[in-house]
Amino acid sequence: MRILRASDYRSMPWKNGGGVTTEIAVSPHGAGLDGFDWRVSMARVETGGPFSVFTGIDRTLSILDGEGMRLAIAGREPVELTRSSEPLFFPADAATEALLLAGPITDLNVMTRRGRARHTVRRISLSTSLDLVTDADTTLILCDEGCVSSDESPSAGLGARDTLWLDGVGQAVRLQPQPHAVLFLIAIQND
Repeated sequence: MRILRASDYRSMPWKNGGGVTTEIAVSPHGAGLDGFDWRVSMARVETGGPFSVFTGIDRTLSILDGEGMRLAIAGREPVELTRSSEPLFFPADAATEALLLAGPITDLNVMTRRGRARHTVRRISLSTSLDLVTDADTTLILCDEGCVSSDESPSAGLGARDTLWLDGVGQAVRLQPQPHAVLFLIAIQND
C-alpha cells in the first residue's frame, strides 16, 4: 500500500501540445507517452478541439471539475460527459473531438496499452465505510472529493486528489469517508 500525494504528481505537455497533463501514476515507472503499459493522469482542458491519438491504447475519461464536454468519437453518436456521468471507455486511437459545455474542465484519464494491460474505472460516492478487496494486479483509489481514511493506516488519510495504490489481488482495505467522499476505483490487469 502506497499513498501518492497530489502535491507530488508531475506535470507534462500534452502529446498534441495543446495543454498540460498531471501524471498520477505510470507503468513502467518513468515511461514516456510511447512506452507505457498503463497511465493515470488528470488534465485541465481550457478549450475544445481534437484529442491526441494514441495508437493501440484504450482510455477512460471522467470529469472531475467543470460542467463537462460533448465528445464526438469516430463511429459513435456524440456523448455528453459530466461530473455525474459514468466514466466513458473508448479507443484512444479513434479520432475524437471535444466541445466544452460551459468553460474549462478537469478530467481524469486512464489509459492502457492493448495486449499489455486492461482497466476498469468506477466512480463511488461514500457516506459510510467501504470494505474493499482488490481483484486486479494494480488498484488505484483516487479521492476526488472530501477525505477518506483507512483502518490499515489511519494517520495516512487521503485528501482531495490523493491516490491510494494497492498491488496484487486480495489486498483488503476499509475506506472510511470523513464524513463524505467521492472516489474513483481504477483496476488495472496485466495481460
